[in-house]
This record gives sequence, C-alpha cells and structure tokens, in this order.
Amino acid sequence: MTKLKLGMVGGGQGAFIGAVHRIASRIDDRWELVAGALSSNPERAAASAAELGIAEDRSYGSFEEMAQAEAAREDGIDAVAIVTPNHVHAGPAVAFLEAGINVICDKPLAATPEDGERIAAAVAASKAKFILTHNYTGYPLIRQAREMVARGDLGELRIVQAEYAQDWLTEAPEPGNKQADWRTDPARAGGGGIGDIGTHAYNLLGFVSGLKTSALAADLASFVPGRKVDDNAHILLRFEGGAKGMVWVSQVAPGCENGLRLRLYGDKGGIEWHQENPNVMRYTPFGEPTRLLTRGGAGLGGGAGTDTRIPPGHPEGYLEGFANLYRDAADLIAGENDGALLPGIEAGLEGMWFISACQESSGKDGAWVKK
Repeated sequence: MTKLKLGMVGGGQGAFIGAVHRIASRIDDRWELVAGALSSNPERAAASAAELGIAEDRSYGSFEEMAQAEAAREDGIDAVAIVTPNHVHAGPAVAFLEAGINVICDKPLAATPEDGERIAAAVAASKAKFILTHNYTGYPLIRQAREMVARGDLGELRIVQAEYAQDWLTEAPEPGNKQADWRTDPARAGGGGIGDIGTHAYNLLGFVSGLKTSALAADLASFVPGRKVDDNAHILLRFEGGAKGMVWVSQVAPGCENGLRLRLYGDKGGIEWHQENPNVMRYTPFGEPTRLLTRGGAGLGGGAGTDTRIPPGHPEGYLEGFANLYRDAADLIAGENDGALLPGIEAGLEGMWFISACQESSGKDGAWVKK
C-alpha cells in the first residue's frame, strides 16, 4: 500500500503533541512525514526538519509558504497535521483548505468562536477533508461502548457523566514551562481547563452516548492566585429527550494524573470506563452481575475487535487510539471509508460552543445557557 504524504505545522523541537502525532501516523505505516513548517523560529524550524529527515527544500519558514508550495507540487502532501497552540489553528487550517489540502487538526478547533467559524467556512468551501484529533474516540472500548449504546444494550439513557482530572497545574508552573505557558494564557488558549481537557470529556460523552445537548450550567474557578484561565469546572448538562449529565474538569486535583472517566446509565444497564486503565470496561445489565469487558477479549466484535492490534492482556492506549484516527483518516482520504467515526468540523464547533457556553454561564453565576 502506497504511503500517504504528511506535512506538519508546528511540532518542532520540544513540542510534546507534535511527537505524538508523528508516532501515531507511523504505527500502521500509512503515512510518511515529508514536509513541515515546524516552528515560527526559522532556525528551530530548519533544525527540527533536519532531525526528522525532512528534505531542506520542503522545510518552510511559514505555513502560508508551505500551503502554496505543496499545492503546486506533483508530489505534494496529501494532508497536513496542525499541532500548534490553539490560537494558531485557524490561519493554517484555512490556508491549507483553500489550497485543497486535507487537514488533520489538533483539538480544540480554535481559541475563539470567530476563528472556529473561519475554519468552518473554509471547510464548507473546500473539497478537502477536515479531521479533528479527539484521540480518545479511537480507543477500542470507547468504540465498543458507542456500539452498545446504539444497539440499545443500555436501553434509554438517563444519566451520563464524564470527568477529566489532572494535578499538573496545582501550583503556578516554573517560568519557561512551554506547555503550561500557552495553556494558561487566555489569548493563546481561549479557555483553561475547559478548553484543554474539558472539550475531550464533553466530546467523548457525546461520541459514545449520541445525545444532543440542549443547555448547560457551569461553575468555573481559578484556584491558583493570578491565573487568568479556569483550572476547575463543574458543569451540568441537559439533553434533548430528557437525559441529564455532568462534567467535572480539573487541573488542580492532587493525585490525578490523566483521570478521564466516562459513566453512562440507561433503564436497562450501565457502563463505566477509565482512561488510565483503558483495556477494561464495566458493563452491568440491570439486575445482573457486573461484567468486565476487555479490549480484544472474548465475546467482543465490532469496535473493540477491529480497532485493536495486539492480543488481550497486552496494554494498548493513548498512542494506539491516536493511530486509529490516523488510519481512519488515511482510509477516508483514499475513499475506503466514510469517516463516520472521525471527529470533524461539527465536533469542533460543538467544542467551541461548549467553551463559550461554560464561560457565559459561569459569568452569570451558573445560569443555564441554551443551545
């Protein structure tokens, strides 16, 4: 199978998420990184490209130059991965979409609703594909849970809950911490914990449940003195059809490393999944003993079967979930699937509404904000 050609904007030396995208793209041998505008600093961009084996003539000083040049090449890239801070999503996304190049963009969609709408308009006007990397949707048991809900195993959903708790911002970070610096800057991040990890929890809840939000009420807090973005949030959700939900987001919860959890309860049963042990899911049909479902384990087909790579008992998780998105993106671009499981512009806009609605609600003392 011919590898697709991948470009990258951002993700140069010292960038965590860029390396994750590169690893994930290589796991199934579907992609080859051949071009990049890896940093706004020309020297760092050139050095990063050299380290990654990118030819000198395909290391670009800006995303504008890269989009124009790659669109003009006969061997131009098939897609670009945008792995910059949130405020630098819209410019590259629009430029590459207008050039007819498929876009794989890290979440959330943008730093502001206005930038989100710019991207949405470019998606609507372009024939190119747009994929948003909400990577947790690629976990095998998450896709299994989605199938179970759609099949009616839980009956009519009544209660859905998601939480994403970390502790790495419990104190003000040391100066020069690049990961913390932009995430705690409202101009670059747009939102604090609700944008960084809250959008993941909210997206996962909707991906699995299929429910549509009708309103939310949020209480945002900034516990660290001087912090200009939220670092903790409690959010109530109302859904079309009557189901109720809750999302808790925190980056100041000592002892929590990457505590993404999902719980769904219907009138026929419930399921519970924890990201830190992603190869096991609890499923309890009402009135029956709880069952532990394992990734790739006996009795599971569908998502947990087709999206797993190694036998049960061998851990899979974060990188493989990301890799499932890159594999599905390759299939979508090659015309081999319809991209139904891939988050796209609608998921991105939903996340932007979530951030804005949380901020509006909290600013009005937790008042309900309707869709």
